Amino acid sequence: MRGSGSAVSGPRVLLVGYNGANNTGAEALLLSDIADFLHVFGPGVSLTVPTLNESNLRRYVTEGAHLRIVPISPVFIRPVMRLVASHDLVVLVEGSTYMDTWTSALLWYFLWATRCATSRGIPCIAYAVDAGALSPLNRRLVRRIASATDMIIVRSAAAAERLRGWGVTAPLHDTADNAFNFAPRERDLDLLSRLWPRHGRPVVGIAPVDFARWPVVIRLWGGKESCYRWPYYFSHSKSRSAAADRMARMLAAFADWLVESLGAAVALFCMEELDQPMAQRILSMMRHPDAAMTFSAQRLDASQMTAVLRSLDYLVTSRFHAAVLSLRASVPQIAIGHDLRLPTLYADLGIRDEFFLEHRAVDLDVLQARFDDMRVREVELRRRLAEGHAAHAGRAAQNRLLLARFARQAALRTVE
Repeated sequence: MRGSGSAVSGPRVLLVGYNGANNTGAEALLLSDIADFLHVFGPGVSLTVPTLNESNLRRYVTEGAHLRIVPISPVFIRPVMRLVASHDLVVLVEGSTYMDTWTSALLWYFLWATRCATSRGIPCIAYAVDAGALSPLNRRLVRRIASATDMIIVRSAAAAERLRGWGVTAPLHDTADNAFNFAPRERDLDLLSRLWPRHGRPVVGIAPVDFARWPVVIRLWGGKESCYRWPYYFSHSKSRSAAADRMARMLAAFADWLVESLGAAVALFCMEELDQPMAQRILSMMRHPDAAMTFSAQRLDASQMTAVLRSLDYLVTSRFHAAVLSLRASVPQIAIGHDLRLPTLYADLGIRDEFFLEHRAVDLDVLQARFDDMRVREVELRRRLAEGHAAHAGRAAQNRLLLARFARQAALRTVE
């Protein structure tokens, strides 16, 4: 710990997450978490953010005396060991921490950071994260390694129950996702109307995911088109390609139906840069592509994407944070999901049975029927969403209180 006379006099905190991927949700979470750590530890804190893509991260995080960006290798074993050893507190900040839906490698990254910290006696916490589906091997790893974590804060009661069910014995608190209190900049609030005048047409957002590409797997070699970043490759097969094509055709037909039946404009959201091929495929299959516009996290930051999401009339989403970030505006929505995050959120909001659809079971007729039902029940739904947002925002506000209490118990210097 540095002396009080230095510019950086507080704890050195390592924020381990999914940073620099041009992912709106991860960006909103990281910015919210940084605000919490500055609030608790004051301007003397030293924050380190490791990333696979430094240039992407610098789009929305400013490096300075109290925050530094550190590039990290995809083969992360030694780099993580060195980073952990030079910090006073290690914090897991990625929402999808204890799950292998996207890739086991990301889970192992978080568990390795935990293991490096706890083996050295360095405090380690998970900060408003989630727990989802895991393979039997990964459940055993989480049970053994996560149990040594000093404190785990998860963003739902269901996530806490999953961890307990796997045998995790670390102190657990369930609150809510930190992005529930993310606020866009004032100048971005009318961004949709400035970027895309629609002359009174309703705007329906679609935030798709190419489910067939996941999980990312580790390979020594593979086709260039399926390489995420060596040695990580997207899943690929003829059946997966056919499933992706069916989903794109259904969403394109749905978008055309919105244009023809509602006179709507369709906003295609790429909540992560990796969603762009699917959005482009949908656009290319539409009969009315002139009635659609793409909004991508590659070009718009979290503030801008959030402002556009909150300007929608309706939303159909496969991205968890499109649902979360739009909720403050009570945007009526339907989810098409493939893991436990969206059904858990919709269950908490009391709308799972009506408005969550499993991606393997949905077809155009079902989606149209649910959309019609949503419009009929719009007033009631907006009320339920407003109440749900208020409850989640209140629980999310507890995160920094839990952080401050933990910091005092761990004898980390705070502003109090």
